[in-house]
Formats: sequence, structure tokens, C-alpha cells
Amino acid sequence: MIILRDDARITRMKRLGQITSFLGMGILLAGLFLVFLPGTANLFFYQIVALFAGWMLSQIGIYLGNRYMREPRPDQVLDDVLKKVARDGRIYHYLLPAAHVLLIPTGIILFITKYQSGTISVEGDKWKQTGLGLRRFFGQERLGNPSREAALSVEAVASYLNKNAPSVEEVPIAAMIVFTGKGNNNLDLKNSAIPAMHFTKVKGYLRQQKGETPMPEEDFAAIKAAFDQKAAHLINEAELSATES
Repeated sequence: MIILRDDARITRMKRLGQITSFLGMGILLAGLFLVFLPGTANLFFYQIVALFAGWMLSQIGIYLGNRYMREPRPDQVLDDVLKKVARDGRIYHYLLPAAHVLLIPTGIILFITKYQSGTISVEGDKWKQTGLGLRRFFGQERLGNPSREAALSVEAVASYLNKNAPSVEEVPIAAMIVFTGKGNNNLDLKNSAIPAMHFTKVKGYLRQQKGETPMPEEDFAAIKAAFDQKAAHLINEAELSATES
């Protein structure tokens, strides 16, 4: 499998996550410090502003940290899972309109990665997350609606291909929601409207799809060329690494 990853973006986002986390914590502490100053009543507005700004920056830091600082990162988890089951594939991390895009001869798979803990269940496209306690407000990003994220990602990639690979009349795009946390066993995902699973089940699921008909070679080549436009500076090294492995 050829892995194409925007390491420069990962480095930038990791640094930004560190900065926003430390800055957010500093502003929160400054807001708390204002409580002990003389004339506290006159400083109430500034306390509220500081606490809100600090909380917002901390949430941004958490968001970036979970994607670019947490080890293993989502892209690393996917690489490890897919390298044996998608040997003839090309995966693009942080290069295309969706974060993780796998191109294989039978089509395109977009991976919507989630790390969230707690008890998570889904019915159709209605998601529910419980068992968080105070973590619901501090220290953990909310789950949101992965089904909606998947639909938006499919639309974004389809739009990109309509513009950059107009010869492909029917774009074979599928999406999967993958939970990458090692310790999260409280997942009830069987009723999801689209495939959703823990990362340990991805390999088996994809092996079951092996009988699908490959897309026309000219369509595959057109899609590959469109995707490679965003990774031209990475291709030679990635292909050499794939050959050596």
C-alpha cells in the first residue's frame, strides 16, 4: 500500500494545538487570578471574557491534540490496519477534501475517524454518547454526528473529482466510520446507516468486500491522477518506501 501523508500539515497542526492549549490554560488562570484582585466587582466582565476565551482556546487545543498529537494518530491506526488488506491501494492523509481517503481498484473509501470514549450507540444516523460525566464539558470533544460528517466528506470528494476528473461519470465512493481508541469497548454500532466499527474489525470487513467488481481502468487512472495532484511532492518517496516494504 502506498501511503501519502502531509507531514508538514501534521507538524503545523501539532504546534498550533500546543500553543492554543497553553494559551487557553494561561488565560483561564488569569481569569481566576482576577477574582483575588481588589475591586473584583469592577473586573467581573473581564473575568467572564477571560474564562470564556480560555475555555474556547482549550477546546481548540483538545480538538487539534486528538487529531495530531495523540499517539497513535488516526492516520497511523489506519495505516496499520490497511497495509495488509489494501496492498494495491493508495491512501491519502490530510491531502484531499476528506482527511483519510483510500483508493483501491474497486473504488474509494473515506474513513471518518473517532476516538471518543463513553457508551456510544447509533440508530440509523442518530448517534448517542453517554457515560461521560464531567468529561462531557471538559477534556473531551463531543462525538457530534459521524453520519453527517461522512455524507459531507463524500460530497466534498465527489465535487473535487467532478472538477479534476470530469471523465469519470460515476464516482464509486463509500464511507466508513472508524473508532480508533484501543480501550473503547462500549460501542453498539450494528444499526448504523453506514458501516461503523472499531478499528480492529476494519480488516475483516474489507476482506468480505473482496469480490466487488473493479472499476474501469481508465476511471481508476483518472481518479489516481486527480488525487496525486495534491501529493505530487510526496509520490516518489512514498512509492519507493512501499517497494522496500
